[in-house]
Amino acid sequence: MRLRNVKGSTETIEDSQYVVKNPETNKGRWEQIFGNHSPIHIEIGMGKGKFITTLAYNNPDINYIGIEKYSSVLVRAIDKVKDMELPNLRFIRMDAEEIEQVFQKNEIDKIFLNFSDPWPKDRHAKRRLTSNAFFNRYDKILKKEGSIEFKTDNKSLFDFSMEEIPNAGWNIISHTYDLHKDKVLSEGNVMTEYEEKFSKQGVPINKLIAKR
Repeated sequence: MRLRNVKGSTETIEDSQYVVKNPETNKGRWEQIFGNHSPIHIEIGMGKGKFITTLAYNNPDINYIGIEKYSSVLVRAIDKVKDMELPNLRFIRMDAEEIEQVFQKNEIDKIFLNFSDPWPKDRHAKRRLTSNAFFNRYDKILKKEGSIEFKTDNKSLFDFSMEEIPNAGWNIISHTYDLHKDKVLSEGNVMTEYEEKFSKQGVPINKLIAKR
């Protein structure tokens, strides 16, 4: 469930040092924003930010950008980092459909998609973040050797993705229908808020990794 109408969210986002305003003006300049040449990993639909904040804390030699569409959710991520020093982390409030306007060709090293909206109706399939339409967008910004990691509790969405991604011309190099029982893919796994919730309920987590 998405959070709505959080009082003061606009002001919180505007005042945060972690939020990049007018991100399209930084297309091709993200190394300058971070002040280094480290790899850049993005999470599309970061929610409350636990996943990407943990990664940024644990991996100071990698730059992270969390993308979230909803202001009322983004403020939760801002709350998590307000007392932290994470120079390798930035947030953007934007719709994922706009990523080609924000990132240049070959500018991103890895993309994370975690517990994305399943858009269950067939007529909304192109809105799914693992659809052909979105993988065409990812193709424009991801480096040649880059990868995409996708996790979800929704088996229907995962089945769709397992079929759709190869049809988009990408290779699924590994996958599992029960991440927490997979010794290889679960190594170093960082859980999102949703993942913690579903795992406690005994719901298996699906994961795949895709490359060109």
